[in-house]
Amino acid sequence: MPSHLSADHPADQPPGRGSVDELITQTRRLKGEVDAVRRDAHGDTAGPRERWQRALCDLALHQLDDLDAHLAQLRDGPPPAPPVPRTRGRLLSRVGSAEWNLLTDDAVWSEELYGILGRDPATAALTLDELPSLVLDEDRPKLTAMVTDCLVDARPIDGEFRVARPDGEVRTVHMMGEPVLDADGGTASMWAVLRDVSELRSRRREVRETRDSLQRHRGGARSGHRLAVEPQEAVSPPWHGALRLPHRGPRTLDLAARHLPATTASPLGGDWYDVLELTDGQTLLSIGDLTGHGPAVTSTTAMMLGALRGMAVAGTQPGQLLSWLDRLLESGVHPALVSAVCCRYRPDTRTLTWAQAGHPAPLLFRGGTGRRLHPPEGALLGAASGASYGQAEETLEQGDLLLLHTDGLVPDDGAHRLLDLAPRLHEAESAQDCLQAVVAEFGEAERADDACVLVARVTS
Repeated sequence: MPSHLSADHPADQPPGRGSVDELITQTRRLKGEVDAVRRDAHGDTAGPRERWQRALCDLALHQLDDLDAHLAQLRDGPPPAPPVPRTRGRLLSRVGSAEWNLLTDDAVWSEELYGILGRDPATAALTLDELPSLVLDEDRPKLTAMVTDCLVDARPIDGEFRVARPDGEVRTVHMMGEPVLDADGGTASMWAVLRDVSELRSRRREVRETRDSLQRHRGGARSGHRLAVEPQEAVSPPWHGALRLPHRGPRTLDLAARHLPATTASPLGGDWYDVLELTDGQTLLSIGDLTGHGPAVTSTTAMMLGALRGMAVAGTQPGQLLSWLDRLLESGVHPALVSAVCCRYRPDTRTLTWAQAGHPAPLLFRGGTGRRLHPPEGALLGAASGASYGQAEETLEQGDLLLLHTDGLVPDDGAHRLLDLAPRLHEAESAQDCLQAVVAEFGEAERADDACVLVARVTS
């Protein structure tokens, strides 16, 4: 296939032979380790969990086999091009390539691509207009949309479709490609690499089926656990990375948060974090912990968080908001103690107004150093009838980082360990990078209770 060079950026140089050999060695070592785990799994007499583990290992070995073959192909260069053989009931996972010239309407296919699609290498390569004739009817719109986006909008292609080979076999093909631009920025041709991923998809189906079987076997035993998990996920879903916010969140704050489960097998607790964009342009930040574990705790947390949001939207300031939450807990059926921090951030003045109820105070990082904000008066919610809650203000600066956490993250006297992260947090480029630094330091620690951490960085 001709080299795919765009007018605005040349192709990268291929890696040296030595570096590819090292990757091949690492891949084969990893294959041996995965195969050792696979052999430890029992055979057909094993239970659903063991069959699921074995299927996952089979899938991983299949992918590592493909990686080994692709790295060897990269090291050795294009081999002589015999038709692709069939082994163990499937096509070898070779990568085919193609380029379609839009000016001459010529098409160039590699021999591997002929083998993947089951076509005679002596025949002419199909043009882009003819290619859909190989594709199943229900997948043709997908292929057409990918090609159109590539040619018209210069978008890369990355998708799958199914083809019907002349022998009647249906295969799944993964296609990746890019437009090749001329000197004027117009699309002159399109290149692509195509891979037969049928076996991979089959293995993934096996994994799903064994996983579903395992879940059905566990269904009765886990019903009580689901009652606890589902309300907890409604309050603080276990996000893997960025905090999900409507409209991409406030424009003046860069936000990230994480829920860290306990390392013990105890039921989920009442830890939560929340961010809400208010109608007046301000942002509500809150974090807290309701004592106890189990379904009653998570349902109470959900009720309390809904009330907190509703009062904040109505304009209630943090100190008054905590007072009303305290009265709400007093009137509840199930007694509860709650620690919490509630903050309103006003972006035009960079003013943080906050209150706390027996909770660790926020930490403020600025210029490579950190300090603990001085907490206003505030007892645990639900601890004393008619408690009052003070309020404090802090003027932030662009680049400041605010860190809120529950006490499960560090011991009561462990705030200094978080403050010691100040130089690393100062060098981080985003709130997510700051969160990753905190999780890397404390995420693997032994923890008897859940923990939450919320990071807010002032961007403007």
